[in-house]
Amino acid sequence: MRIRILGSAAGGGVPQWNCACAGCSAARASGTHRTQDSVAVTGDGTAWYLLNASPDIRAQLLAAEPLRPGPGPRDTPIRGVLLTTAEIDHTAGLLSLREAGALTLYATGTVLGALRTALPIVPVLRRYTELRVHALPIGEPVPLEGGLTVRAAAIGAKVPRYADQCAADERAGDDWVCALRVSDDRTGRAFVYATCLPEWSDTFDEFLDGADAALLDGTFATEDEPARQAGLSRTPRQMGHLPITGAIPALRRHGRTRVLFGHLNNTNPFAGTGAETPVEIAQDGQELDC
Repeated sequence: MRIRILGSAAGGGVPQWNCACAGCSAARASGTHRTQDSVAVTGDGTAWYLLNASPDIRAQLLAAEPLRPGPGPRDTPIRGVLLTTAEIDHTAGLLSLREAGALTLYATGTVLGALRTALPIVPVLRRYTELRVHALPIGEPVPLEGGLTVRAAAIGAKVPRYADQCAADERAGDDWVCALRVSDDRTGRAFVYATCLPEWSDTFDEFLDGADAALLDGTFATEDEPARQAGLSRTPRQMGHLPITGAIPALRRHGRTRVLFGHLNNTNPFAGTGAETPVEIAQDGQELDC
């Protein structure tokens, strides 16, 4: 199984277009940048799946040689998209994929409900392409092309700002945020993707157990970062993100798993190039063999 990290930043990327904080200013001065969180995985090198579709998806695909179209004029190796949330920075890129001949979309029923109504990406896409939508069941394995299987775990109930009315619907579930575990059927190796992790629960600890690699929530480095760097009153956990320092103690139980941290906010000191870090930080364009 091959994993390509398409983007490693939180919403807005680094630098953000409207921000002159220390991190964004340093990124502009150095000419470096991080695009927004998204990953591509394949089991056979031919059929690729996107884990989230960021607003930067076009640039990310153009930069990834394995994801280039061909050999036919409209052929593409992208077989589908699996969403972990309904957040704009994880879903807006779907609109850039509207030119596909066909597109398969997987997400929890709760997320799909928001994308049908409050942010009607699903009905919009149906006017442009053959859209195949599948509800992603929590805990049940779902086969993918190329010899992969994916399983989802519900890890959070943070509702996107635009979707308050959806959350008020009594039919809505609480699986607004999920982690994905992608397994290679031939080798048994597994990759866990959880870049919006509000807490390290027993459920998530069990979900991660035995994985060979994982990309986890690195939005904030420390608990006091939002207050110290941006003057915000809410803590990382209140915003749905366990800080890296909060995850480190739990990682000692998963010593055989290679863990990287992505979805870095512009305030995160680890987002800069050359920064000394106590953990491995994901980079745009980085590839992993799992």
